[in-house]
Order: sequence, then structure tokens, then C-alpha cells
Amino acid sequence: MVSTSAVRIQGLWKRFGQQIAVAGIDLELPAGKFIGLVGPNGAGKTTTLSMVTGLLRPDQGTVEIAGHDVWRDPVAVKARIGVLPEGLRLFERLTGRELLAYSGRLRGLAGAEVDRRAAQLLDVLDLAGAQHKLVVDYSTGMRKKIGLATALLHNPEVLFLDEPFEGVDPVSAQTIRGVLERYTASGATVVFSSHVMELVESLCDWVAVMAAGRIRAHGPLAEVRGDAATLQQSFLALVGAQGRAAGSDLDWLGGGAR
Repeated sequence: MVSTSAVRIQGLWKRFGQQIAVAGIDLELPAGKFIGLVGPNGAGKTTTLSMVTGLLRPDQGTVEIAGHDVWRDPVAVKARIGVLPEGLRLFERLTGRELLAYSGRLRGLAGAEVDRRAAQLLDVLDLAGAQHKLVVDYSTGMRKKIGLATALLHNPEVLFLDEPFEGVDPVSAQTIRGVLERYTASGATVVFSSHVMELVESLCDWVAVMAAGRIRAHGPLAEVRGDAATLQQSFLALVGAQGRAAGSDLDWLGGGAR
């Protein structure tokens, strides 16, 4: 039987000294969906994605991607995933085209196939005009797009993105969004973290809400939103931030007072 889960997480824990960053997560992410991992800053989203993608070893727990254990079978897992991490680091003294060529060859793709895929990705992501420019001279939006191209080059089954729209201009964001929607429409899975609820609500069909290292709710978007008018309202209630007074002690602020 073919598994309907792209990612299966069981009993995942991570501590940094006395601080518990991820507190025993159990979660199954369905295949072929656009999935949002949402939560406030410090919720544990980046730590979770780092463990899921094999970048950070958990203290306890297991992660399977497409039926392969991340830590017992890392080669098989890494062949099936693409990752766009937070704080993206690239080989900045390569041009965009050279970066894709290098990445493709590291993945074991034939040179002609790498060139064909790179040309298409550069064109679709509106980077063709900058393909011979050094990555160090790329803007934030261009760096996110070339990072996405690198993550997609080997046609992974599951794509993990950590805050992919952070600091990206609206034009680049729309381009990235179009590529991701096309990718999931083909049956692949996207898992991305964000704290921008409006973005998640417009993109995702499945959501997991995280706070203080734990999963507070998960499931189809409509189910997690429930009776709330927006995902934002449901999210605030789930993380315990609803009704919190804003600035009640700042009576000195504004009004020209000194």
C-alpha cells in the first residue's frame, strides 16, 4: 500500500540547555498538499524543520519522509527532498547559472539535463537576465528565487521552505507563489513555515499550528479555522494571545506628552 503521508513525525524533542524548543511532537503531513507550519516567533518552527530535514539531530523521536527514516537512511531522504532554509547561505562567488550547474552535478544529474532544467527555472523565476551575475550581488528576492531553483532542480517529492517570503518584494513573492502552486498541482508536497496568517490562508490547504514547542492544532485549513472568520483569529485563540491588551501601560505614549 502506498503511504498517504509525505512526512511522519513521532515523539520529536529538542532541548538547548534548559530550554525546550520542541516538546514531543507527533504529526503526519499528508502527501500532495500545500502545508503551512504556523506559529509565533520562537514557537519552534525552524528547529522542527531543521530536524525533519536532517540538518539538526533530535534528542528523541523519529522522522520519516516518503517512508524513509531521516537519520537511518539519509541518502535516500536527501534525494527526495528540497530545502530552502532560514538564513540561506549560497556559494556567492558563483553566478546564478553556475550555482545551478554545480548543484545539479552534486545531485548526480547529467550535464545536459542540468542545463535544460536550469534554463527553464531561471526563465520561470525571472532570473534569466541575471544568470551571469554573481550571487553576492543578488537582492533578497533574487537570492530567495535562486535558492528555490536550487531546491527544485532535482525534482524532489517534498519541498521544505522556512519563511520563503520573508523580506521578498511583492513581484518576487508572486513569482515564487506561482511556481509553488504549479509544483503542488503536479502532486508534490510543499511544507513551509510562516507567522503571516493571511499568506498561509491564501496558499495552504492543510495547516499545523505550533506554539511553545507543541502542536496546538492540525488538519485541513477549514477545520483548523473552525467557526472563526479568519485563520488569524483562530490562531490567536489557539496560542493564547486573543484579547491581550496592547499598550495598556503606555499612557505616556503619543498625544504630544513629554
